[in-house]
Amino acid sequence: MFLELKSSRSSTPFEAMILVRGAHLLPHTRTAERVTAKVHTIFRLICAKVNRNKKSLGLSFAHPEGIEIIQQLARDCDVLVENYLPGSLKKYNLDYASISKINPRLIYTSITGYGQTGPYSNRPGFDVMVEAEFGLMHLTGTRDGPPVKVGVAVTDLTTGLYACNSIMAALLARANTGEGQHIDVCLSDCQVATLANMGESVLISGKKDTGRWGTAHRKPSALLSFDKIEILICSVPVASVVPYQGFKTADGDIFVGGANDRLFGILCEKIGKPEWKADARFVTNNDRVTNRTELEPLIETELSKRTTQRWQEIFESSGLPYAAVNDIQGTMNHEHVQARGMVQTIDHPACGPIKVISPPVKYSNAEPSVRSPPPLLGEHTDELLRDVVGLSGERIEDLKRKGVVA
Repeated sequence: MFLELKSSRSSTPFEAMILVRGAHLLPHTRTAERVTAKVHTIFRLICAKVNRNKKSLGLSFAHPEGIEIIQQLARDCDVLVENYLPGSLKKYNLDYASISKINPRLIYTSITGYGQTGPYSNRPGFDVMVEAEFGLMHLTGTRDGPPVKVGVAVTDLTTGLYACNSIMAALLARANTGEGQHIDVCLSDCQVATLANMGESVLISGKKDTGRWGTAHRKPSALLSFDKIEILICSVPVASVVPYQGFKTADGDIFVGGANDRLFGILCEKIGKPEWKADARFVTNNDRVTNRTELEPLIETELSKRTTQRWQEIFESSGLPYAAVNDIQGTMNHEHVQARGMVQTIDHPACGPIKVISPPVKYSNAEPSVRSPPPLLGEHTDELLRDVVGLSGERIEDLKRKGVVA
């Protein structure tokens, strides 16, 4: 069983990446009581993907009886995930040290902004703040433009994936050792990890990074020589492949990848400029890199004469890599997205039929399904207290009167 412990005013990034079977604990607070039905409905629609297949128990930490209920649920859990600031749950005896005494086999996962240790550990962390402080925002944006945040909460989502993989690894380890463990996952660590080649380049070269380059390709620097190896790093702020970026069309944008001389030749033919192939400024990729400030505007002038759809028709089956730059509505309505079943409709008890994004992984011997829609706050309180905790109907009503559960 999976147990999720979170504040009603925040959510764990883990939710966005994994569908689970088990209890979904949402503490019941005064803030939650004041939220209007309309806002609740909007919130549930936004959270439709991350909360489907879960059950909701509204519960307050302010009562010792509420804490006892959580401890009883944790006793039979395989995995517990929480997103409180480090140390916040200790006063309730719901921290790892306390819960592991009740269930030594439990995989207890803490997802925070800055981790359980370090000088920033007590800071509340949010995706955009971590993007800014740990490099991603610095790398994102147009050439010579200001830093911008990524269009979705990518650090939250990445942290969710790291948490998911870590939990799977811990469960496999438990199969051999019989012991659970505490997993410390934070946005800041995951953000640093996803700097990937850009981070490694700076570490190896000791030079400043390339900064923002929009959709343009980055150029590796000269080789760094060591005793027996040479390492190619990315630290020089110029493009390595031209053209390999987005361009304006008559009604939008299109990305084209003239990644070598042959592909550049195809592009020249398709846009009606075959003479560019013999132009001394553009013959080789090195020439095009050197003269990119001349070539890029020329390409955009030609591409801006037709619509994105028309260019897609022209480039189709040519061998040239290309892609329309779609907005979100265009993405959801995309024929390939539809053909892959990435949008599905589920029935919600309060909202009726709603469309949600499907799980992205396909299995040969199974098909992920929506077993239940995203729950309303406390929708399964009675069921969980009765069937999992083993309380009587009279006891449940007593807890409701006291404000322990909702």
